[in-house]
Amino acid sequence: MRGALIEAGYPERADPDRMNLPAVFGILMVFIIAATALYGPQAAALVELFPTRVRYTAMSLPYHVGTGWVGGLLPAASFALVAWSGDIYFGLWYAVGFTAVAVIVSLIWLPETKGRDLDSIQT
Repeated sequence: MRGALIEAGYPERADPDRMNLPAVFGILMVFIIAATALYGPQAAALVELFPTRVRYTAMSLPYHVGTGWVGGLLPAASFALVAWSGDIYFGLWYAVGFTAVAVIVSLIWLPETKGRDLDSIQT
């Protein structure tokens, strides 16, 4: 593989002098801010979906199964899709597909919780 990369014009090693560290730091900060903007409302939404007596199990189990299986298999599945298709960007369809499924499921089945008593046993 090393020979193929060198033949394609890739350097053998990264040159630290060519790195734009402020730009890398800025991009990482944008991702960090975006993640916090996602997870804060997500936690509040998950808490509002379930009554208090089943809240922990009702939101923990699906969240961790989804994160573990979908997120955990993302590298392997994306690599397999790229290897199967030969297109380096084809692996992105794994993430795009699951995102589309999540949006559709949320739009159809995510209930409105405004005004609902969060301590009630009704769902």
